[in-house]
Amino acid sequence: MYQAIVLLPLIGALCAGFFGRSLGDKNSGFLTSALVLVSAALSWLALYQVGIEGQEARITLFPWIGVGDLQTSWSLRIDTLTAVMLVVVNTISALVHIYSVGYMSDDDRQPLFFSYLSLFTFAMLSLVTADNLVQLFFGWEGVGLASYLLIGFWYRRESANAAAIKAFVVNRVGDFGFAIGIFAIWFIFRDVNFDTIFAAAKEHQATTIPFFGYQVPALDFICLFLFMGAMGKSAQFLLHTWLPDAMEGPTPVSALIHAATMVTAGVFMVARLSPLFELSPIALLVVTCVGAITAFFAATVGVAQNDIKRVIAYSTCSQLGYMFVALGLSAYGAAVFHLFTHAFFKALLFLGAGSVIHALHGEQDLRKMGGMRKAIPFTFGMMVIGTLSLTGFPFTAGYFSKDMIIEVAEVSHSSVGQTVYWMLIFAAFLTSFYSWRLIFMAFYGEPKDHHAFEHAHESPPVMTGPLLILAAGALFAGLIFAPYFVGADYAQFWRSSLLFLHGWHEPHVADVFMKWLPTIVMAAGFGVAYWAYISSPGIPAWTVKTFKPIHAFLYNKWYFDELYDWIFVRPTRWIARVLWKYGDGAIIDGLGPDGVAASVIATTKRVVRIQTGFVYTYAFVMLIGVTVLITWFAYLYRGALFTL
Repeated sequence: MYQAIVLLPLIGALCAGFFGRSLGDKNSGFLTSALVLVSAALSWLALYQVGIEGQEARITLFPWIGVGDLQTSWSLRIDTLTAVMLVVVNTISALVHIYSVGYMSDDDRQPLFFSYLSLFTFAMLSLVTADNLVQLFFGWEGVGLASYLLIGFWYRRESANAAAIKAFVVNRVGDFGFAIGIFAIWFIFRDVNFDTIFAAAKEHQATTIPFFGYQVPALDFICLFLFMGAMGKSAQFLLHTWLPDAMEGPTPVSALIHAATMVTAGVFMVARLSPLFELSPIALLVVTCVGAITAFFAATVGVAQNDIKRVIAYSTCSQLGYMFVALGLSAYGAAVFHLFTHAFFKALLFLGAGSVIHALHGEQDLRKMGGMRKAIPFTFGMMVIGTLSLTGFPFTAGYFSKDMIIEVAEVSHSSVGQTVYWMLIFAAFLTSFYSWRLIFMAFYGEPKDHHAFEHAHESPPVMTGPLLILAAGALFAGLIFAPYFVGADYAQFWRSSLLFLHGWHEPHVADVFMKWLPTIVMAAGFGVAYWAYISSPGIPAWTVKTFKPIHAFLYNKWYFDELYDWIFVRPTRWIARVLWKYGDGAIIDGLGPDGVAASVIATTKRVVRIQTGFVYTYAFVMLIGVTVLITWFAYLYRGALFTL
């Protein structure tokens, strides 16, 4: 069964890629969707068997790499963490595939799109089922490749090509750190299999590793570099810049990347390697701080964005920050729980946004929308459900998972934990504000483009059906699964797939006000958004005009793109141009091998002209030669001649 879960998306990718033209556009979509749907159904069965019945498994498929001491096999590690990720990846992917049948119906390269989409799914499944670091790295790089192909799918757009390259390059920075972490694990443990590493981890708490002439704690070194990889994949602060630009891809791609696959890889990796991170307090502190800064930063930027997909993208970045805060505070179950619920409501929001864009014939600017709840009431309802869950409305999925993380920070009994708590509270307020701002700007008020509004219509059932299923998850996933992920059944559900050295006890905030503060700020964010965009619609323009520098700072994303362009991009281009023009052009082409070769060719072309084919020319040349020789000898033996 587990082999089928992983292989079915790959089979779909190969069929659509190689036989897409024979199958036809619609059949390619239906085939890949059906295969991933079967994989999703089997994933839910696996979650029941593994999470509830405890039927964990290790399945070795075939020997893979054997070089000296490095011996690895392609194996499937089936535990509760894997089963949860299988459900998330395959469920969201199946719904995105089905949705894409309608959304991409006018595209002239549908088979290729569905092939890439299924390849993306297979790469993520390879990652989450990995039983060793090499196999995990294969899936890790696979999702990076697939994201490049999908973000730049509409390659005729220059912005799509730039966004794909940006995502690829920024992730290479994180992956460089991730690779160093893997090399360090091999250096210390002489193995890459998880069970061997976890069993020997405590023995190496005092082990050091040489680094630029210093001896540093090995586990701190390893975990920090591994986390660097997670920062790239999960778009954490400083390596976050690729995520908003990923919106250049088709909207279903945005839903898959942001909800279920690439951005969750970093969270999964840290949770999978919890036996290592638990032994590195420094790494956990860094994870906590980076997560909190990311949640705060992305929330502040989200309030100033006008592209409907970018607003949702920054909410993804912020929610990933929440997950890393939970990981850093050793609340691994809470982090994965938020990953699980987030997949439903974030996919719902992205696909709902896609339905809005589809209705408006490609328009994404919120300032050009308005009144859409009358034209597409079903999509409006779905977007409201997604927003309620994202903002943490009581008893929705986001309420159970996000508020749990905030409670964990509050009861951490440390100065860092208290600071993080208030940063998350402020981020929750801003999340509520910009989420409802999106709803009010898109669906309320008067239409800004009457022509587009008059022709707007609800999406076909193939697109609205997945929204209904995701809405059910956004409403009820938290209520159903909270007892298993973070409640009384925590230990029995997770077993050994997650390690928390001090055990897990569901946090209970003693102060009632502190416990309900996330809900209070959620309501406050809604109130401020309603006041600014419904009651007093002139407030936003006045605010932008009055606080123009602050708005520009937030609208331009804290100027990180400009800063990176000045620090990294421009110097790199200058160096590349110098090497191109002077190193390659002037030296290599001018003076080096190419220059010598060109000189020889030019000389031979001149010499060849002597070969005219006329006897009198050759005789004349011979005469000149004889004259030169006689003159030369006469010069050499001039003394002897004079004596004679």
